[in-house]
Amino acid sequence: MGMGDEQDVVAINGKGNKYRRMDAQEEEEFDEDVVRLKMARKNDSRKYVFASAIFASLNSVLLGYDVGVMSGAILFIQKDLHITEVQQEVLVGCLSIVSLFGSLGGGRTSDAIGRKWTMGFAAIVFQIGAAIMAFAPSFLVLMIGRLFAGVGIGFGVMIAPVYIAEIAPAVARGSLTSFPEIFINIGILLGYVSNYVFSGLSYHINWRIMLGVGILPSVFIAFALFVIPESPRWLVMQNRVDEARTVLLKINEDEAEAHQRLAEIEEAAGVLNADKNNENKEVWREILRPSPSLRRMLITGCGIQSFQQITGIDATVYYSPTIFSDAGIKSDTELLAATVAVGFTKTIFILVAILLIDKVGRKPLLYVSTIGMTICLFILSLSLTLMHGLGLMSPNVGIGIAILAVCGNVAFFSVGIGPVCWVLTSEIYPLRLRAQASALGAVGNRLCSGLIAMSFLSVSRAISVGGTFFLFSVISAVSVMFVYSCVPETKGKSLEEIERLFQNGREWQKGEVELGDVEHLVQDK
Repeated sequence: MGMGDEQDVVAINGKGNKYRRMDAQEEEEFDEDVVRLKMARKNDSRKYVFASAIFASLNSVLLGYDVGVMSGAILFIQKDLHITEVQQEVLVGCLSIVSLFGSLGGGRTSDAIGRKWTMGFAAIVFQIGAAIMAFAPSFLVLMIGRLFAGVGIGFGVMIAPVYIAEIAPAVARGSLTSFPEIFINIGILLGYVSNYVFSGLSYHINWRIMLGVGILPSVFIAFALFVIPESPRWLVMQNRVDEARTVLLKINEDEAEAHQRLAEIEEAAGVLNADKNNENKEVWREILRPSPSLRRMLITGCGIQSFQQITGIDATVYYSPTIFSDAGIKSDTELLAATVAVGFTKTIFILVAILLIDKVGRKPLLYVSTIGMTICLFILSLSLTLMHGLGLMSPNVGIGIAILAVCGNVAFFSVGIGPVCWVLTSEIYPLRLRAQASALGAVGNRLCSGLIAMSFLSVSRAISVGGTFFLFSVISAVSVMFVYSCVPETKGKSLEEIERLFQNGREWQKGEVELGDVEHLVQDK
């Protein structure tokens, strides 16, 4: 080969390298475009799910506001309508009792008209109740409005966690399903602030304004119904698979994940082609005569719902002015200002729970929560007893310890059993039973709440406020053992994997949860 031929070959090879470099560069640019598109889709799906979870949680503001505002409004209702102590207990506690009817009907209603429109129905019923209460001329009319509000709250409390659990990805389900508890706390805080702001008005008017303001969140709920999607799991159960696929493509980060979730949902639904007329009867028959795995689910779900309330959180929230009055605070304005501090504490620590629930896990938070509540309730009981029963503590010290103990109790509640309770009950049941079983747990929750709220003043009169909180501390100690023996870790598992977890018995009691979380924390460091 001559010199000229060699130069030609080099030239050709040089061009080839140039073409190869251009192809490689185009491939890199193409890959970067694909990555950018995937990241954009990922961010869009996360924002969509996040927004849907927020809108679905707005009903919880209504419950929280009612709980918070009634703690202060009852002081002025008593003066205006001249109601007795027993009527106070009935007025405060009946909402929780009545709401269980809404929770019971919520499961069937949500299966019939969908999760989304059940939330809308709940808001309408609550609006009617709030309007009646605001214009009530007597205790009887006030009670009628309270009944409507209770039913609406029962629907809302039951359906929001179920809806969020069914649209949320497994990795973020704990945080997102905790949103209703966040909004309950925001509602409680708003109720406390409303009490403080309007307390300076005439007692003939101020409590009516306090209760009437609760209608405002419903305006946002009406808007939310036209923004959020229907639950893809409910759509599959209605044989509306194409609509379910469309929703899943919006809430998942890629098409493969969406199709995989759709397949899992269709498999879990199982009874899609069953006779719909007999389906509801079969569901309740299965719940009333449960298999061993379902029995374990019901014990866990209904148990944690009951312990959330019988440890006395609603007594603390509803009657915080009474507690602080017993501790030595006399002025109505100072009492309401102290309750605002409780509301701020409760709201701040629920945000802490949201940050930790999908990192640390459900069970460790429950341990911290129940143990911390037990200690705070015992300290509150001891301080009130030493101050009033034995006279061994000065009033100023007693007031300070009481405020710290109450704030500590609501803080530990909010960081654990408050939100985790709703997360667990929304994710442990099989799809075909989820709505009704969750409704059953919500009924237990509301029933316990009502019993505590309707008996607190009478029990406190019989054994003192300090004695009542000692009982709560004992019950809280029992809840620690319940968490250890009956609650598995569900962090990071799909709803279908959680179902299989209960089918395998209670092998999770052998330390798998604790070891797994220690390993996770070490890896984070």
